[in-house]
Amino acid sequence: MTEAGSALGYEQARDELIEVVRKLEAGGTSLEDSLALWERGEELAKVCRHWLEGARARLDSALAERDAAEGGGE
Repeated sequence: MTEAGSALGYEQARDELIEVVRKLEAGGTSLEDSLALWERGEELAKVCRHWLEGARARLDSALAERDAAEGGGE
């Protein structure tokens, strides 16, 4: 992931990815522009995946802590 990509928040990356997909689906762009859009979309998807994996790890950690606290009182 590039420095610019890592600076994006999840919502920013998701919204830009939606726009990239819309442009690709609409067609009418040159092969070069389509390839550039595809590459940008891949980068944005990685940013989104990074954020979602981080959120999942935090959730798993919180659930594990809760389970340990509940199990420790028995």
